[in-house]
Order: sequence, then C-alpha cells, then structure tokens
Amino acid sequence: MSPTRPHSIRNRLTSWFAAQAFFGLSVACLAVYLVTAWSFGEKQDDELDHKAQLVRHLLEEGEKDGDLSFLRHKLEDFFSLQDDVGLSITRQSDGNVLFRSAPPAGGRWIQRDFVHTWSQAGSGTPLSIRIGIDVARDVVLLRRLAWTLLAAAVLGTLLVSLTGAHLVRRGLRPLEALAERTAALTPDHINQPIDASAFAQELHPWITQFNALLLRVQKAYVQLESFNADVAHELRTPLANLIGSTELALSRPRPNEELQAVLASNLEEVGRLSGIVTDMLFLSQAERGAPLRVKAGTSLAAQARDVIDFHDAMLEEAGLVAAVSGDAVADVDASLVRRALSNLLGNAIRFAAPASRIGIEIGTGSNEATLTVVNRGEPIATETLPRLFERFYRADPARDRSARHHGLGLSIVEAIARMHGGRVFASSANGETRIGFAVPLAR
Repeated sequence: MSPTRPHSIRNRLTSWFAAQAFFGLSVACLAVYLVTAWSFGEKQDDELDHKAQLVRHLLEEGEKDGDLSFLRHKLEDFFSLQDDVGLSITRQSDGNVLFRSAPPAGGRWIQRDFVHTWSQAGSGTPLSIRIGIDVARDVVLLRRLAWTLLAAAVLGTLLVSLTGAHLVRRGLRPLEALAERTAALTPDHINQPIDASAFAQELHPWITQFNALLLRVQKAYVQLESFNADVAHELRTPLANLIGSTELALSRPRPNEELQAVLASNLEEVGRLSGIVTDMLFLSQAERGAPLRVKAGTSLAAQARDVIDFHDAMLEEAGLVAAVSGDAVADVDASLVRRALSNLLGNAIRFAAPASRIGIEIGTGSNEATLTVVNRGEPIATETLPRLFERFYRADPARDRSARHHGLGLSIVEAIARMHGGRVFASSANGETRIGFAVPLAR
C-alpha cells in the first residue's frame, strides 16, 4: 500500500482561489449572457409587434383604397426594402396564397401568426397572416458574447490564481519563519521561548502552546539529567563498597571468618543494588502502562491492616503504635495498594517521634477514596513538599547515608496512584506530616 502524500496548504489554497474565482466569474458571466439574451428576446418581440401593426395598417389601407391586387403591389413595394422581414398571406377558406415575400435563405427566423378579415376579397373573408423576422444577427452576437464571457472567465480565473498563489506564498511566510525559528532550537538553547510578538496574531496560540511544550521538554530534560546523575550516584556507592571490600579481602590471605564477613557485607550491598534495579524496573513498567490485576470491591481498611501486621516488628522496635481509621471500597490492585501503603508506613516509622502514634486514615471524597499516613515528628519544609515524589529525592540530607533506602519509595507511591487513575498529596504543619494517595471509588 503506497503511503498517502501529504497535502500542501499552498497548493490547496491556490486551488480554492482558482475554483472560487472560476465559479464566481462563471455565475456573473452566465447572468450577463441570460440578461442579454432576454433583452434580445424582448427586442425581437417588440419588433414583431411593430411589423405586425404595419401589416395591419397596410391591410386596412388596402381595404379602403383598392382591391387585393392593389394591396399586393403595396406589400411588394414595402417588403422590397425589408430584407429581414418575411410575410405570408393565405385565404383560410381554400388555402390559396395571396401574397408571400421571398426572404433570403440561411437566416434564423421567428414568426407570429394572426387572422385578419379582408372585406375587399369577399364579404368577410378571413385571411391567415404569418409574419417573421430574421434574428441571425442577434444569434451571432449572442454567440460572440458567450465566447467572450467564457474567455473572460478563464482569463480571470488564471489571473486570480496567479495573484492568489502570490498572496498565499506571502501569507505563509510567517509559517516558514516560524519553522526556521524552531529548527534553530537545540538542547542547549531549549530554555529560550519563541517571541510571539514577532509573528502574525493567528500564530500566537500555536507559539504559546509550543512554548509550553518547550517548558515541559526542558523540565523533562532536566529531570532526565538529574535522574541519570542520581542513578549514577546511587549505584556508585554500593559498587565502590563492593570493589573496596573485595580488593581488601584479596590483598592478603584471610581466615574464613573474615571472608564470610566480607561476603555478608557484599551481599548487603548487592541487595541494595537489586532493590534499586527492581524499583527502577517497576517505575519503567508503570510509565509504559503496565496492566493492573484489579479486584472489584476491595476493602482498603483490610489492606491497611495487613500492611500494619507486616511492619509489626519495625513498629515494636521503634516503640510506635499504628492504627487504621475509616474504610472505603474500591476496584484496585490490592498488591500494589499494599506496596504503596508499605512505602508510606515505612517512611513514617523512620521519621516519627518516639513513642508516638501513626495513623492510616481512609476517607472518601468526590468519586475517590483517600489513604493518608499520618505521623508526628519534625515538619517538612513547604518548598520541599512538591518534590517529595521525585525519584531519588531526599528531603533530609542525613538520609543520604542510608544504606537501605534510596529515594524511590514515594516515586513508586505516585506511580501506583497514577496507574489507578488517582493522585498523591502531602502536607506538613504543626508537627504533623500527612502523606497519601487517592484512588477512584468502586463503581
């Protein structure tokens, strides 16, 4: 199957100009022709009426001044000077032709018939009168007019097409200038938006949208660079630890106990690497639209209680208590919801004040259910809140030394919420931090 050829705006506009010009000129020329033909027809009817009146006048004079031979003589004298008029007089009783002029051959004739009672040719003898005029000249003039108007329409269309093509070319110059301006953009200058004031007003919406797209691309570009740097940073530390400990272990013979300790340390670093890779693979699959194993009518409170049971040892070690309040039913992937809650609860355990209470609040709003993990502790700075769900972002610089957590937990929460068509939110004030996500309610 051959690919469809792209349409050219220039050719299309030029064709529209030509088609509209030809249509408009054709209608105007047709109107001129019809009006002229109607005027010629009116003139011919008037001329026939005039000739018929003359014939009636001659017949009336013939009735007064002489017989039929005298009338025939007057008619011959009259029609000898009228080569474009034909006359035929026939007696209705026997069809005898009393007078007939000899019009030239090859003409275009229109005729009119009427009856006249001739008193000198017998008492009340009716005569059939047929009079005609030659309209060949009018036909020739109309034909010439038709060809002239057709030529005018064609030439006018060509003229409009040429001027239209020129105007279209000039009208599309701003688009060409915009294309050159966008072609000049490079990743190094992507932060320089296009000045809309330098272009036509009709292009302002396009330029505005393009500038907005540039901003999004720039943000994604910066995030990608930051992500690459963060990945390199996160992977460099465990790899450096692995290399250093291994080189140290191989620098001289060591007893089995020391080698086992080295292997245990290396295993811990490999586990950290595995965790980073696993989380990155999950985020990549979420970006590509990984399918959900949705279970209809899932109780969110039941999932929250399962997460608390899983973290029971961590809660006891930290001297914390966790509880669930509220419930809602949603059509969700239960395993992913538990994973998101587990990440939120793990964060809350690490940063909650000692001997405090952690709550998992489940509420309902406008067509959505919210799951919020609440803990008491040091507040998070307001300017930090919008960045909590970025990959590898750590609000507390001290967390950079964490060997178990690499800054992808909240990113995974945001990805799980997005996979369900939901959202994430975070707030921190008066010593209370609230971080959670929302998912649509069950239909």
